[in-house]
Amino acid sequence: MNSGLDVTLLALNYAPEPTGNAPYTTALARRLVENSGVTAVTGFPHYPQWSRYAEYPGLYARSEDQGVDLRRVAHWIPNPPRGLKRLLSELHFGLHQMNSPWGRTDAAILVSPALFASALCAVRLRFPRRIPHAVWVQDLYTHGMMETGEGSRMAVRIAKTVERWLLKDADAVVAIHPAMRERMIRDLGADPDRTYVIRNWGHVMPSAASRDDARARLGWEADARIVLHSGNMGRKQGLSTVAEAARIAHQRGDDITFILLGDGAERAELESLADGVPTLRFVDPVSDRDFPDALAAADILLVNELPGVKEMAAPSKLTSYFAAERPVLAAVDPDGIVAGIMAESLAGRITPSGDPVVLLDAALDFLAHPAEMTEAAEAGSRYWHEHLSEDAAITAWRQVLAEVTNSKSSTDTLAP
Repeated sequence: MNSGLDVTLLALNYAPEPTGNAPYTTALARRLVENSGVTAVTGFPHYPQWSRYAEYPGLYARSEDQGVDLRRVAHWIPNPPRGLKRLLSELHFGLHQMNSPWGRTDAAILVSPALFASALCAVRLRFPRRIPHAVWVQDLYTHGMMETGEGSRMAVRIAKTVERWLLKDADAVVAIHPAMRERMIRDLGADPDRTYVIRNWGHVMPSAASRDDARARLGWEADARIVLHSGNMGRKQGLSTVAEAARIAHQRGDDITFILLGDGAERAELESLADGVPTLRFVDPVSDRDFPDALAAADILLVNELPGVKEMAAPSKLTSYFAAERPVLAAVDPDGIVAGIMAESLAGRITPSGDPVVLLDAALDFLAHPAEMTEAAEAGSRYWHEHLSEDAAITAWRQVLAEVTNSKSSTDTLAP
């Protein structure tokens, strides 16, 4: 039943981008059309390569995507996306976004990042009348700058001022993890009565193939012991540690292969570090059809983060990892969000980030305990089924929209 609402989703990333925020913004837009009119104003596909997909030319495009009125606006895409270049890119995108036609809007959802683009759109939502809106925080922008060491002290101060204003101005703020919600309330002044948690859900269905069958389909060695990292290759992933672990494995003669699947701003540098290291392989992004097989083909799925990264985000890859029913090794801050999710799910092992020898030894020891790996894989799959339901997340989002618009289409009350 249509709620009568016209919703505008303002997000940088959207399908066909395969990773990061795009699968969630896309799924939310496509599901909301079941009972609302939805317009999505997004960028042209460019992630994780940070290069415009060749099949999407132009400055503006409008199309229909499974009922969504999809409007794309062009912006400058820096590579690598760091510091001032990233700021200018977001401002450029935000100006195009706020000046593009949105149509009738009863409520809006702003996705951060892109923080500065969202802030510009929040300004537009004030005129000529204030339009209720929710901010969907996928990464804590200020914490990300501090944890990855990007930006000067002045840049961090400016970002924090903008982020505080955006969250305090919103009618609702949605975090993807309870620890993120607490950080936003404590450090960024978000109103606890209007700040909710809606976890990112599992958007990748598990492969029906066995490990050996999946490897045969992909052309991977049947007898290799594979540790796979999938997704973005950016600064916060700290993948130079993985490259060095692979180099040490080659020098020691360890029977292990690390695979980095995906793309990103750091890939070229990582490939140079891996020159002459047969224990490290790079695989280009695969299709949505083949991605579940790639996860199923691994012995261990790896989450790796830069030392110091602990509260800026909850990596979206975890939901796919749990769905794949493969054990997970998380090389992360032991006090961070990822460690908390791993402890809650029992999906695998946690080891400190930033030390290649520790990472390598942890992976080898995990591989030496197949019964533990099986138990971890099964626990992760249970957690995915019980806690990462798309239907529950979409229902919660409908309740948020009902709250911010005082809609009578829902009688439920959403608890923070």
